[in-house]
Amino acid sequence: MYAIQVRTGSEENFINRINTYHFDLKIYFPKRSLKIRKEGKVSIQNQPVFSGYVFAESEIDNENKWFIKQTAGFIRFLKSNYEITPLSRKDTEIVNHFIRNKGISKVKFNEQNKIVVLEGCLKGLEGNIVKVNKRKGRAKIKLDLYDDSFTVDLAFEVIGAA
Repeated sequence: MYAIQVRTGSEENFINRINTYHFDLKIYFPKRSLKIRKEGKVSIQNQPVFSGYVFAESEIDNENKWFIKQTAGFIRFLKSNYEITPLSRKDTEIVNHFIRNKGISKVKFNEQNKIVVLEGCLKGLEGNIVKVNKRKGRAKIKLDLYDDSFTVDLAFEVIGAA
């Protein structure tokens, strides 16, 4: 799997352009569901996990490389355009985790007030949780990707006590 940096906000357009002309490239754009409270109303919005990045599960040969570089919205391959490097096994597992697991996680809190994840995209990432905001229904997790650390908010729904 390879990471491709694209213009932030144009990730889906980039994927649509690729899919229109090149059917054998598998490009993913992992999203997360977040509860957003605005003017007292709560709505669920899908937002990118890795804003400005899409992931190709296909081999990047010279033809694919040329085609991707010509597609509107392309910025660069990671590590660089001259040193296109596939994701490490650990990084690929993180990306695949968010491709497979969508939606809002279901959680409980045990007697020690610790979060217990029952299902959803938080499942398996309990050790990465940095902060929990019960009121907003969000958990901030720390992710490491391409030797860089960053935090991401993921939504959860409380299902009672553990």
